[in-house]
Amino acid sequence: MKNKISKIKSVLSQIQTPCYVCEEELLEQNLKLLKHVQDKSGAKILLALKGFAFSPLLSLVSKYLQGCCASGLYEARYAKEFVGKEVHTYSPAFKDDEFDEICDISNHIIFNSFSQLEHFKNKIKFHNSIGLRINPEVSSVKVDIYNPCGIYSRLGITYQEFKKNISISSSAFSFVDGLHFHALCEQNANDLELVLNKFEHNFKKYFKNLKWINFGGGHHITRNNYDVKKLIQIIKKFKTKYPHLDIYLEPGEAVGWQTGTLVATVLDIVHNNINIAILDTSAEAHMPDTLSMPYTPEVRNAKIIKNSKIKNKDKKLNYRLAGNTCLAGDIIGDYSFQKKLKIGDKIIFEDMIHYTIVKNTTFNGIKLPNLSVLKKDGTYEVVKKFGYNEYKNRN
Repeated sequence: MKNKISKIKSVLSQIQTPCYVCEEELLEQNLKLLKHVQDKSGAKILLALKGFAFSPLLSLVSKYLQGCCASGLYEARYAKEFVGKEVHTYSPAFKDDEFDEICDISNHIIFNSFSQLEHFKNKIKFHNSIGLRINPEVSSVKVDIYNPCGIYSRLGITYQEFKKNISISSSAFSFVDGLHFHALCEQNANDLELVLNKFEHNFKKYFKNLKWINFGGGHHITRNNYDVKKLIQIIKKFKTKYPHLDIYLEPGEAVGWQTGTLVATVLDIVHNNINIAILDTSAEAHMPDTLSMPYTPEVRNAKIIKNSKIKNKDKKLNYRLAGNTCLAGDIIGDYSFQKKLKIGDKIIFEDMIHYTIVKNTTFNGIKLPNLSVLKKDGTYEVVKKFGYNEYKNRN
């Protein structure tokens, strides 16, 4: 895939910060590549709303992808309203008072356990295709918090538990049309191959009466070094062996990957042995993965100073970027800029659309960033503005 070229500079003066800016052209580049994978492999790709839920551009997603996967009732409703195609809903545990509506909305419903399947089997509607989530018990995810197959994971049924329950719940298993596994996190095709081999070895004896297999998410398909050819080969090989099975993938990060930015403004610059620029944004509230993963986001026209080592000879160009909340640890990172910062300068944080908008909060009463779109024709539009009501309604 060609390097994505952002055009935000052309509208920077129009942006009232803080603001997320999604670039329509960059999103469509991702979607075209995902459509290519669908066309060449025969798989069906769903948008995982947990990673990218940006309603103003979901009609574009609907043009290229098969539908959405949801993690519960509200995401399922959102998928139906804004994408309107297939809705696949999985939850670690469904609630009784929500399940009827989930059934009405969803094409596929994936249960996390045999007990949930038993509990809800009599409420299933004729149009629901039922699946079970499997824990393949193999993963190369390095960060425990993002590893669905980590020790004592609650996500999915292990092989031993599956074998134990299949005879007890044989009548319930007759409802099952497919199996779902998810073991990746922003990873490549060789990682999928590792997981798929283990999954197939353990569960292929159950494929005969199924209709579909869902390979889950975490496929970083739109990243430059992703092996798209290998992914297509893996899927085609699997479909050749099991031609009666539909194959689904449900990436979230691959859809929104490098499609937009978070723009902030320097409110003040203070000095405590180092230069500290205080912004009208927040790591804690607006880009929480910078603290929970943790990672340091890229900043346009600046270099990350790793391990707090000052690498720029002119220390006047080095700044710690900090959030505007009272949390002492609301620190975004240390950077070396090309020129001295001044109050009023705009800072562009790269790749801030996926897994950011969906996680932000109004902690400390800080304003949520507006949502905006830079359209393919070069026009800029603020599509959602946030203010006091968002804080009031959440407290």
